[in-house]
Amino acid sequence: MIEDNMRAVAPRAGVEWPTIALIGLVYSAWLGLTWFHDAIALPLWLIAAALCGTLWGSLQHEIMHGHPTRSRALNEGLATPPLWLWLPYERYRQTHLCHHRDERLTDPLDDPESRYWRGEDWQKLSRLERGLVTAQSTLAGRLIIGPFWSIAMFWRDEGRAILIGEPKRLRIWLWHGLWVALALWWIIAICGLPFWQYALGFALAPTAITFIRSFAEHRACDEIEKRTAIIENSWILGPLFLFNNLHFVHHRHPGLPWYRLPAVYQQHREDFLRANDGLVYQGYGEIFRRYLVRAHDSTCHPTGRALFRNGALPTNPRDPPDDIVADDAARSFVHRGI
Repeated sequence: MIEDNMRAVAPRAGVEWPTIALIGLVYSAWLGLTWFHDAIALPLWLIAAALCGTLWGSLQHEIMHGHPTRSRALNEGLATPPLWLWLPYERYRQTHLCHHRDERLTDPLDDPESRYWRGEDWQKLSRLERGLVTAQSTLAGRLIIGPFWSIAMFWRDEGRAILIGEPKRLRIWLWHGLWVALALWWIIAICGLPFWQYALGFALAPTAITFIRSFAEHRACDEIEKRTAIIENSWILGPLFLFNNLHFVHHRHPGLPWYRLPAVYQQHREDFLRANDGLVYQGYGEIFRRYLVRAHDSTCHPTGRALFRNGALPTNPRDPPDDIVADDAARSFVHRGI
């Protein structure tokens, strides 16, 4: 039903000017916040930086889905500057596109953004590691521990991949390092902005805010369509996340630009809710109330590995989407959840 109705939706524009304008706004805000940091009270600066950084992360997510132009090279050029510092855009793109294989959603190995564990992997963790992982099953733990845990685990896995001789991974990091060096030259040498202040405002805080979005947007379920949630009535965080709170819609139609998602959702709301079995929250306030100190789900995947349409695992579980080379990309971002 949804697919039939969506045929009537107008095709994508060659250049999506609202996204271009938003990218320009974020870059301008970043330049202004770094250059004029001394003129802004620290609490206000941190809030503005966190909002700017969160919006930038949302834009990177938008860009990797083929926006705002039909030129991949131009799109990637717009998305490459590392405002978050810790995350190379190309690694984010590779793993996130793996995540969009919906038949593998929530799978502990094949979904790079799954936060579930296989039982055998869980048994290998130390008591401290289990405590840290379990704490992140609550929203409070995810916000407080999650950024440090995810960045550390990501760097650890990327370092291991480079050490065992993955040249493509090394090239990505060398290119990213050049951009980070340029950004730090501007931030520290030119603007005189303390590194701790920048890292808190533009890296840790945006990562934590983004985890609000990703915390409850997926759950393990035998039926694929029931694994992805919708968060309605999000008038503040929804625009900040470029309406990715309507996450089921995004997974069904990842090519839709952010500014068309709300209208498409409203037009086909009943169809979407019927398809995902009514997995809907009334705003992020409901998620805070329900899961701030209570676990959203178990840490171990209920079936060990996610089930697929035919009830079996894929024959080649790491067959990469699009142009992505199967270089163990999925394993690197496990439990990151961006």
